[in-house]
Amino acid sequence: MTWTVNFSNKAAKQVKTLPARIAERLDALRIKIEAIGPVQVALPHFGKLKNWPGETYHCHLSKGRPTYVAVWQVENNDVQVVEVIYVGTHEKAPY
Repeated sequence: MTWTVNFSNKAAKQVKTLPARIAERLDALRIKIEAIGPVQVALPHFGKLKNWPGETYHCHLSKGRPTYVAVWQVENNDVQVVEVIYVGTHEKAPY
């Protein structure tokens, strides 16, 4: 069974401002989450965010400066829905 990946309104707006290569990496992340699920241990700097409600994860989409990150959380484990809540630079990440 595949996972459904949704983007919050904020994240959908942030995607439009990303450089093309970062947007491509985010799309690859979306495809991986749909196929495998929200836990993506092979991604660079992947981790579960502590002190966040539920299952919230992040990973780096690029190296160097600026470093781009994605943050997503499991909305419903039974129905297998994940929502991307932030995509942007590491400096402005909500953690």
